Amino acid sequence: MNPNCHTGNDREHEPSVYVIDDDESVRESLRWLLESVCHKVEVFANGREFLAAANPTKPGCMLLDLRMPYMGGFELQQTMRTSGFTLPIIFLTAHGDIPMTVRAMKDGAYDFIEKPFNDQNLLDKVAGAIKMGLNEYYKARANDQTTDLLSQLSAREREVFDLLVEGLASKVIAIRLNISYKTVEVHRAHIREKLGATSLAELIRLGMRSSAQS
Repeated sequence: MNPNCHTGNDREHEPSVYVIDDDESVRESLRWLLESVCHKVEVFANGREFLAAANPTKPGCMLLDLRMPYMGGFELQQTMRTSGFTLPIIFLTAHGDIPMTVRAMKDGAYDFIEKPFNDQNLLDKVAGAIKMGLNEYYKARANDQTTDLLSQLSAREREVFDLLVEGLASKVIAIRLNISYKTVEVHRAHIREKLGATSLAELIRLGMRSSAQS
């Protein structure tokens, strides 16, 4: 790592650039380039090594060679989609063509760069991919937190919560659920306490986030 780089205290959220290429000289060249601008870099010789060692919950992005033994770039891309990885992928290849590029992008790749590449262009692409990767990471964390919060509600509290999010007043909710107005108000108080919400607006935001996950 570049000694001039300042390492933050929040290591959990520090993004990594994963380099997967079967050519050791390419891996080390990319490591040097990326670390020269203070990126955290992890290198792997093939897709199997990456899957065995990488954590799908960590943020970052990937520089992925297209043609490799054991597991090619497209195969790894497909495997990642079913293994919980949301890392933006930048494909690197010396044998690219239009059909390959179209396939990679349709399958969700961030970009497709042909070797030999311009160093600054690659660094710019990595910066954009990391930004996207961090956005996905924080969105996933927010979704997990929402799920954890809502799991604290009882079945009846969840019914009241869902109707509150729809914009129904307590009196209407009472009629809809065939319970008393006072019972609805008690449920509302419990819901706000469990979810740590100080206003109806916060409850609605939680409900919208939960709906977006569905």
